[in-house]
Amino acid sequence: MDARFAEDARGYTAFGKERAVGASVSDLKEFWHVGQEHVEGDLAKLYPHNVWPKELPLFRPIVLEVFSALERVALQLLRAVGLYLRLPETHFSSMAERGNSVLRIIHYPPVGADAHQEAVRAAAHEDINLITLLLGAEEAGLELLTKDRRWIGVSPPEGAMVVNIGDMLQRLTNHVLPSTTHRVRNPDGERARHSRYSMPFFLHLRSDFAFRTLPQCITAGNPDRYPVSITADDYLQERLREIGLRK
Repeated sequence: MDARFAEDARGYTAFGKERAVGASVSDLKEFWHVGQEHVEGDLAKLYPHNVWPKELPLFRPIVLEVFSALERVALQLLRAVGLYLRLPETHFSSMAERGNSVLRIIHYPPVGADAHQEAVRAAAHEDINLITLLLGAEEAGLELLTKDRRWIGVSPPEGAMVVNIGDMLQRLTNHVLPSTTHRVRNPDGERARHSRYSMPFFLHLRSDFAFRTLPQCITAGNPDRYPVSITADDYLQERLREIGLRK
């Protein structure tokens, strides 16, 4: 498949392409990206087109239905975040409507004996976006880093999901709401012979949004960490280069 699809965060990204910031080896995963399907106006120039496998005619309608449902939930959660910070309810959700959000369908293949000694399914990292929604996976491995620097396993029960804060929301709130550090460790014993599948939804800002730190999150003890504004698209491209998904 054309390599440009991976760089545009749409379609297939091959095994061993992505790595966590600062990691010496790539993660043990491959994935498929789906973004907004119908975008008009200036945003249409910034958002890549989706890529659909012709061999699976039902893939497109099913995945778009999942994308739409998760986007609705994510925007509703952002309204709650706005109220928590004593902002208008739609303060954050209005920034993310028609955002450059991505649904990532991940396959972690069985971990073979020939895997690099330092390679893991997903090294410790924080997500780039505003918030991430993640449904439960059949295979264990997801871990979150707690405030006291302990790794704890996370496996949401049926009907529940994991919600992570990402770097974009951390930046907007001047780290009042910190980004969630997480990883996917390699399985032990016999489970290493099994694949793991995961489907996180990354809620992004509109690409033309300009970052400005929320004034109420700036104090004498917490001065503005980001005085220079940057667009969401420029920030995204910068971060994608860091993890090897953009040259």
